[in-house]
Amino acid sequence: MSRFTHLQAVLFDLDGTLVDSAPDLGHAADLLRLKRGLPSLPYEQYRPMAGAGARGMIGIAFGYGPDHPEFEALRQEFFANYEACLTERTRAFDGIAELIGALQAGGKRWGVVTNKSERFALPLTAALPLFDAAATVIGGDTTPHAKPHPEPLLEAARRLGLPPEACLYVGDDERDIVAGRAAGMPTVAATYGYLGALGDVSAWGADAVINNPLELLNFFDLA
Repeated sequence: MSRFTHLQAVLFDLDGTLVDSAPDLGHAADLLRLKRGLPSLPYEQYRPMAGAGARGMIGIAFGYGPDHPEFEALRQEFFANYEACLTERTRAFDGIAELIGALQAGGKRWGVVTNKSERFALPLTAALPLFDAAATVIGGDTTPHAKPHPEPLLEAARRLGLPPEACLYVGDDERDIVAGRAAGMPTVAATYGYLGALGDVSAWGADAVINNPLELLNFFDLA
């Protein structure tokens, strides 16, 4: 099982992989409805689309896509709402702190590569003690391209001073696996976040699949 033992670093997606930010994202979207006199929606409706960011949240709240004339104004208002509640309800998934501690104790460096813009990714990670030891945080606008383009992952490897093939990438979205493979990194698909029954992980082409964070340790020999 220790197929990743030779790797020197583990890179993670953020939302749905390291942290559960769906409660804050859903709250920011629901405020849009309340401001317009619409009834609140159950959190369970927002959660499955948390990985899709503003597009997903506005789609649930109003049924609007990016081509709707009101979408951009709603998007900017959503961003302002979210910025105001960024870490009120967001927490690391169960097992993440233990996973990170075990990787560090085993000499593995780690970092974050997310499509969340730096406007949100940097203050969020700065506010949670878990990320104090992260070697790098790459946002969706850190490079000219976001995932599924490989450039954010390649930039993370550069900042770590490592070749891409020495890094593992873990994510909960098909775009994560596409980006990781394009960057030349082995990849792991995480199913414990927002995926639920919405995705066929077996079709993504990941090197491994984990159903809870600590399962990742099965692929390392950290003794």
